[in-house]
Amino acid sequence: MDLSAIRAKLDSMNTSGQQREKIDYEATFWKPPQGKSQIRIVPSFYNPDFPFRELYFHYGVGKYPMIALSNFGMQDPVVDFVNELKKTDDRDNWSLAGKLNPKMRIFAPVVVRGEEDRGVRLWGFGKNVYKTLMSYAADEEIGDFTDVMAGRDLNVEVVQGNPYPETTIRPRMQASALSDDNVKVETWLKTQPKADDSFTKYSFDFIKKQLTSYLDPEADENSPAPAAPAEVQAPANNFTVQKATESKPSTATKFDDLFSGDNDLPF
Repeated sequence: MDLSAIRAKLDSMNTSGQQREKIDYEATFWKPPQGKSQIRIVPSFYNPDFPFRELYFHYGVGKYPMIALSNFGMQDPVVDFVNELKKTDDRDNWSLAGKLNPKMRIFAPVVVRGEEDRGVRLWGFGKNVYKTLMSYAADEEIGDFTDVMAGRDLNVEVVQGNPYPETTIRPRMQASALSDDNVKVETWLKTQPKADDSFTKYSFDFIKKQLTSYLDPEADENSPAPAAPAEVQAPANNFTVQKATESKPSTATKFDDLFSGDNDLPF
């Protein structure tokens, strides 16, 4: 056997087949169920002055949403490709760039009333809910609803909309303490999942391979990912930007709706 070839193949398999980390989503995340829930957003252990963590994800490029490496100051192949597309004057390139641009998801630590024994979990939501929560915090009559002594619980109601569920949030009329049990409060403030560490951080090469497959599903698995936009000739598979944008219209047109909404992602 050619051991050098064996090692090279093994390295290739390890890079392209990176395993998704096993995460206990039920223990880490809270997803509002249909109907009404009462929750309390608590101060973040990782940033006491701001309970929200904005993270960006690649959605629709691979089998699962992938957290963008740019969140951690690292080079990301999708972000690189989007930037190359935006350097051109081609309308199709700009359209594709918009579809591939990482989408923001926001996370906040919450205690769910009636489920206090489950501790603090992360509530993930989109821009619409984020804007609503920020508006409440900016309202002088409501203010800091995370305050452990005089904050406010939030009523969250989810109803099925068309096509996505719709989330309504209203603060409780009366301010209240997070809990009368100081030990519980101390635990909730110190024991929280960290959003940054709650997702598989895929390698540059793995994300690059997913991008290649998305752009041209029929390409050979060993073909390099396109490093530049359409007018820079792609490999021998005759791939074009137009082909890419037309191949996945339903996914592309739903990107912004999915990430502005709040109930169609697993977190």
